[in-house]
Amino acid sequence: MKRLMPLCLVLVHLHAGAAPTGAIVLWPGAPPGGAAPGPQRDSAKGSITQVAQPYLIVHRPARPNGMAVLLVSGGGYAHIEAGKESGPAADWLQAQGITAFELVYRLPREGGGVDAPFQDGQRAMRVIRARAAEWRIDPARIGMLGFSAGAHLAGMMAVQPDAARYAPVDAADRVPARPDFAVLLYPVLTMRRPFDTTHAKKELLGTHPTQAARDAMSVELHVDARTPPAFIAQALDDPIAPPENSRLMAAALDRAGVPVELHLFQHGGHGWGLGRAGSEPAAWPRLLLAWLQGHRWPGQP
Repeated sequence: MKRLMPLCLVLVHLHAGAAPTGAIVLWPGAPPGGAAPGPQRDSAKGSITQVAQPYLIVHRPARPNGMAVLLVSGGGYAHIEAGKESGPAADWLQAQGITAFELVYRLPREGGGVDAPFQDGQRAMRVIRARAAEWRIDPARIGMLGFSAGAHLAGMMAVQPDAARYAPVDAADRVPARPDFAVLLYPVLTMRRPFDTTHAKKELLGTHPTQAARDAMSVELHVDARTPPAFIAQALDDPIAPPENSRLMAAALDRAGVPVELHLFQHGGHGWGLGRAGSEPAAWPRLLLAWLQGHRWPGQP
């Protein structure tokens, strides 16, 4: 099913078993470790599964301000909620003059293995930075924004940008993969007890993972002084991802001396995307923009 895009965006048309026409395919050949056999499945509400070819959808503003954001939707690593998360967020970022890239990544249980989403996230950051001039982007102002399990993927990129996740395939793989900032919304970050109740944990690690496996996938345990600044927002009544995910991450960043802004809303639940009008989480785009401006990232068109 086609997703309707504003006219200024790249138009995409779905073909069975392949990335959409006009998308930026991440890998020049077969993705490392394999992929879903396809065809890609897109629900009427924009939920994506069976990703055979990981890719980026580019949202280019008419007057780019030099900043870019790689968007990663959630879905518990079982599907990708692009319709209500990365899609609307991309439109909002584009309206601010920020070039947005929606990442459609492989899911761990659909042929690529546990490393697949992290390989795709790392490769996506490198492709964007390597081609920054083409999109009128400052290569030192590229961030990642993740929702739920997508925040886990973004968090892992922030804390382990140099991990050797795949063998280099071209010149883009010589470019740093570290995001310049990370935005983590209603995030799944820790895989440690007693906060390991998420579907993302089950998809990544199974039912009875070892402690070493839990620690390896717990973002907060890998924070150090090189971790980029972070903006974190979550609701205290989140029924899916315990708010301790945000608290643990903010505390780890603070201990490492990394700038962090944490917003904990009293009400809002989980999966709010841009936020329903009038709800507490609907404030996050305004709060994020103020945070970005405080760091002088956006610049002028």
